[in-house]
Amino acid sequence: MQNGVNAADSNPPATSSESQERRIVWLLCLLAAVHVFVFAAAAPFFNNVDEQIHLDLAVKYSQGHIPRSLEPVSAEVVPYATLYGSPEYVGIPANYPGGQFPPPPWTQPLEKVRPALVAKTAGWRAVTNYEAAQPPLYYTLAALWWHLGKVCGFHDGPLLYWLRFLNIFFVVALVWLGYVAARLVFPEREFLRLGVPALLAFIPQSAFYSIQNDVLSALAFGAAFILLVRLLRTEIPGVRLGTLTGLALAAMFLTKISNLPFLAVSGLVVLFKIGCLARSGKLRAAGPSLAALVLCAGLPMIAWLAWCKHTFGDFTGTAVKIQFLNWTPKPFGEWWQHPIFTPYGLWTFVSGLLATFWQGEFLWHRLPLASPVVDAIYAISSVGFVGVAVIALLSRSTDVIAAQRQALGFGFVSFLAAVAFLGFLSIIYDFQDCFYPSRAHPYFTSGRLMLGALIPFLLLYLYGLDRALCRVKNNWVRPLVLAGMILFMLISEILIDWRLFPNADNWFHM
Repeated sequence: MQNGVNAADSNPPATSSESQERRIVWLLCLLAAVHVFVFAAAAPFFNNVDEQIHLDLAVKYSQGHIPRSLEPVSAEVVPYATLYGSPEYVGIPANYPGGQFPPPPWTQPLEKVRPALVAKTAGWRAVTNYEAAQPPLYYTLAALWWHLGKVCGFHDGPLLYWLRFLNIFFVVALVWLGYVAARLVFPEREFLRLGVPALLAFIPQSAFYSIQNDVLSALAFGAAFILLVRLLRTEIPGVRLGTLTGLALAAMFLTKISNLPFLAVSGLVVLFKIGCLARSGKLRAAGPSLAALVLCAGLPMIAWLAWCKHTFGDFTGTAVKIQFLNWTPKPFGEWWQHPIFTPYGLWTFVSGLLATFWQGEFLWHRLPLASPVVDAIYAISSVGFVGVAVIALLSRSTDVIAAQRQALGFGFVSFLAAVAFLGFLSIIYDFQDCFYPSRAHPYFTSGRLMLGALIPFLLLYLYGLDRALCRVKNNWVRPLVLAGMILFMLISEILIDWRLFPNADNWFHM
C-alpha cells in the first residue's frame, strides 16, 4: 500500500490501453444520450408516475417558491397539464366516442375543444401536489434548466420536453460513474470495467424518460459509493476526500427521502472506518477528514430536517403525504398477516420489484408497459447472478481480493437495505382505497425508489455472471454474452415501447 491506496487501484488495465478504454466509454456515453433522447421523446406527457406533480415542483422552485403545505398545482402548470397530457396512460379507448382517443387539443381549433379545456382546467386547479415535502436538490436543478429553456426561446410542448431531456446529462454522468466504479473495484478485469457502463447505457428504465427525481438518486449514491470505497481503502483519508464524501451523502439525502436506507448503510461504513482508524492509532491524523465529512454531510441534512419539522410537522415531511393518501398504520400484530411472509407473496414482491428496477412502471391503457416474459428474465437473472456473486464473496476459494470483497459487500448490503425498506413499508400500512399500493396488492414494487443502488447492483450482477462463466476459457465468450444481453435489452424495449412512437402527443409529432 502506497499513500494509503490499495496497490490494485493503480494497476493499468490488463488487456487494453487506458486511452482506448476511455474512448469506448465516451462512445457508450454518446449512445446512452441517444437512447434516452429517443425514448424520452417518444413518451407523451404526462405519465402515470406523477410526472405532472414533479413538473409542478420544478416550476414552483423556478418561481422561487418552496412549498410550505400540500398546495394546489401552480397556475403556470395548469395549461401544460390541460393541453399536453395524453389520456393513454390511464385511459382506455372504450371510454371515448368511437372507441378512439381524441387528437391532441393543441392540434384542434380552439372553438372545438374549448368546453373540454374549460372542464380540464377546472379539474387541474383542484389537484393537490402531495409531493410538496420532497427534498429540494432535483427541483432546484430542474428549475434552473427550466429557466434556461425559456431563455433559449422554448415554450409550450417543446419546453416540457426540454425539461425532460435534462435526464440525458444525468444518464451520461451515470454511465461514466459506472465505469469509474467498475475500474476502482475491478482494475484487472476488462469485461467488468466495460460491462457496467455498457449496461447503464442501454438499461430500459423508464424513470430516465420522465420528469422525476429518481435518476438523480442513482447518480448521487453512485458517487457516494465510489468515494466511500476510496475512504475504506485509504490509510489516512485527506480533507478533500472527506469533503467530497460528505457532499455526496448530502446530495443523496437531498434528492429523495427513499434514499434513507443508503444513507444508513453509508453511516455504518463510516463508523467501520472510524473503528479501523482507532485500532491502528491513526484516528487523530484522520480527524480533519472525518470532521469535514460530518460537517459537509450533516449540516445540509440538519437544515432540511429542521425545515420539514417547522413546515410540515415531522422531520421527513412524509406524514402529511401519508395522511393525504389515507394510509393508516397497522397494529403490530397484523404485520405478520401480510402475504409477503408466504413463498408466493415474497416472490410477488421480489420479482415485481426487480422487474420495475430494470424497466420502470409506465402504464399504457391502464396496463403495464412491459412483457411478463421479459419481466421474468430480469427477475430470475438478477436473483441468479447476484446470488452467485454473494456465494463467491462468502467463499475464500475465489480469486476476489479483500478490497473487492469489501466493496461488493458494501454494494450488496446497500441493495438489500433498499429492498428491506420497501418490504417494511409494504407491511406496516393499511392502504385503504389507494390505487397503488392497494389492499388487493399491498406491495411497494417500485424499483425506481431504489435506483440509488443501480451501480453497486450492476457490479454484483456482472461479477456473478463472470463467476458463472469462470470455467469458460475462450476470451470471446464474455463479450458475446454481454453483447447478447444488450441486444436483448434494446430489442425487447423497442418491441414493448413501439406503440408510443406513433402517438400524436409525443415530441416527434409536435
